[in-house]
Amino acid sequence: MEIQLWREVLSPYELAVQELTVKFEHLMKEYKEQGMYSPIEQVTGRVKSISSILQKAQKKNIPLDRIQEEMYDIAGVRIICQFVEDIEMVVEMIRKRSDMKIVDERDYVSHVKDSGYRSYHLIVAYEVETMSGTQNICVEIQVRTLGMNFWAIIEHSLQYKYQKNMPEHIRKKLLKADQAIVVLDSQLSAVREEIMDAQNSFQYQTNMIADILNNIQNLYHTANKREIAKIQDEFYRIYEMNDLEKLQRFSRELDIIAEGYRAQALDHEE
Repeated sequence: MEIQLWREVLSPYELAVQELTVKFEHLMKEYKEQGMYSPIEQVTGRVKSISSILQKAQKKNIPLDRIQEEMYDIAGVRIICQFVEDIEMVVEMIRKRSDMKIVDERDYVSHVKDSGYRSYHLIVAYEVETMSGTQNICVEIQVRTLGMNFWAIIEHSLQYKYQKNMPEHIRKKLLKADQAIVVLDSQLSAVREEIMDAQNSFQYQTNMIADILNNIQNLYHTANKREIAKIQDEFYRIYEMNDLEKLQRFSRELDIIAEGYRAQALDHEE
């Protein structure tokens, strides 16, 4: 197949990866903007290189003219979670989505591969709109923890280095490392609620401060500079106290002040 033809074949896969990455990142953003814990920590995506596609086609005996029908991981999206419990939450989110359809699931978290590899894989059918019309693209979504991801990256690099003939002593060390990550994930799960509470509290305070600063900035259009300066000084004083209750009270009072000035501005316009 000519290079130009490969580009045409892979273009809709690149579009699918871009769109899905944006959608999952936006979902993560929505959680944080609501002051809620997000089960999604990070999202990445990739399209297989031509050389990787050719290697897999040769290994799996897939004819080049059947690649789009028989190779399901040309497009890939990886969703990283903090905790093992988050994986099922993310998988359930994907199951409920109307913009993609799950065609296959592989649970390598509960059914670990012999190599030690752990992750949850889903193949989804996803539609993209191109110049030539609607195309239904298969995308592999991998959901795993930070620890699982770290191990998988190392294992993949070693497999590439040794061309699938990894020395036994390296393989044993990898399995030991995998067991250490299992223990790490388990220990983190034991304090998951405490970590989530801390992160939620931090996100809530971050959102509140952003709202306060936005209100103060908007006051420059309606209030006099002396009053704005007093409000800013009060905000900095309370912020340095690191007192969440006082910051909440200040935020509520500022909302009332800002709403009053907005109402005055509307009256003047009329």
